[in-house]
Amino acid sequence: MIAIDNKLVSDAIIEEQFVCDLNKCKGGCCEDGDAGAPLEIKELEELINNFEAIKPYLSKEGLKVIEKQGKYAYDVEFGWVTPTIDGGICAYGYRDERGIIKCGIEQAYNDGKTTWRKPISCHLFPIRVQASKLEPGIEYVNYEPRQDLCKAACKLGKQLKVPVYLFLKDAIIRKYGEEFYETLKATAEHVENK
Repeated sequence: MIAIDNKLVSDAIIEEQFVCDLNKCKGGCCEDGDAGAPLEIKELEELINNFEAIKPYLSKEGLKVIEKQGKYAYDVEFGWVTPTIDGGICAYGYRDERGIIKCGIEQAYNDGKTTWRKPISCHLFPIRVQASKLEPGIEYVNYEPRQDLCKAACKLGKQLKVPVYLFLKDAIIRKYGEEFYETLKATAEHVENK
């Protein structure tokens, strides 16, 4: 475990290797789960403020669910989440011509329609952040790839020798800032050179 400020970071984030292989997994993390994508409180406002820009990128089914359930939902176990279509694919997701699930929120961002990229929980995957229930203010930052779904990504990461923290550099900086990332990187380099 690596302690940086009030974050307890799993050693696996610097030790394991991971690179998404969308041709193999088809973006399955956007439909495989117990609920929609976890949302931070400030992201609820982002969904409301950016919805009109995101809307053209959504599937008909996704739009129907959002119109019926709302732009986000509350899950007893996971808190605020994106709605899903029949408990499967995220309502903000759609399949491209190759069958790969893409994010309508991220496509709007990529096309310059919004300045919000996508929920941070999605951007950080397969890192999962959890607040400590026993120690207020402490966060656990864990590496949690899906056992079957992420096999190809783990294999590709090993082939390319890309550690999790390096693959998710932009997401980690977006969540915790440049200084946090540089501390994590320096720790990884120190461990590697032992």
